[in-house]
Amino acid sequence: MTKSSLDFQVVQQQFAAAIRDPANPAPDDISVERMAVYQQLFFNNVQNFVNSAFPVLKSLYPASLWRQKLRQFFAQSALSSPYFLDIAAGFFQWFSSKGLSAEDPAFAIELAHYEWLELYLATSTMEDTAPSLTTVTPDLPLQLSALALVLCYQYPVMQISPDFQPTKADGPYYLLMYRNDTDEIKFVSLNELSATALQILATEPRLSLNAVLTKLQQLLPAAEPAALQVGTAELFSKFARKGVIRAFQAD
Repeated sequence: MTKSSLDFQVVQQQFAAAIRDPANPAPDDISVERMAVYQQLFFNNVQNFVNSAFPVLKSLYPASLWRQKLRQFFAQSALSSPYFLDIAAGFFQWFSSKGLSAEDPAFAIELAHYEWLELYLATSTMEDTAPSLTTVTPDLPLQLSALALVLCYQYPVMQISPDFQPTKADGPYYLLMYRNDTDEIKFVSLNELSATALQILATEPRLSLNAVLTKLQQLLPAAEPAALQVGTAELFSKFARKGVIRAFQAD
């Protein structure tokens, strides 16, 4: 590698460091005024993307504190992509890995996870090509939609807002998040039994309704078999009509 190439790399690294954190020195050939324009442009881009991805989380902080967090994220993270989804993913990774600060609500990481997954499903280019169903027969191999997630939180993340901020974890709260055939993101609160049944199918695609029932009976030996069978069959039929449960399709 030539000296000029090395010099150029040094300037690039210096420029990037100054963009991320204005406290770092800028390259000698860039004026303070010009550098300030670049810094504001890059930061505003990141700020707008994160604000759009995490609107509820943002609403819980005073504007100055939220901006301070975004400054920390921009300075400390190793962003290498200019794309909206990648920046949002980077923010969630940074926010969840740094741990909660004194000014963070106790539920902040769970809320950020919930908002990130909503964005992920909304923007995913994945298509669910598994056959849809109108009824679920007992022995038909099944699978959960590739655009459906069974979630569990200790806080009621669906309800959190500036006017409702729980101070204690009183979960678990079970939730199904999915994207329907018209690309809308839908949310369904689940009880423990429903969440367990759907999670079994998510973990072990190809199982039939009868096979899922067998596993449920092993996990819940105190449950009355007839009621368990009727309830699970109704649950699977309901979510089959919504496109959440589909006929199994091998890769």
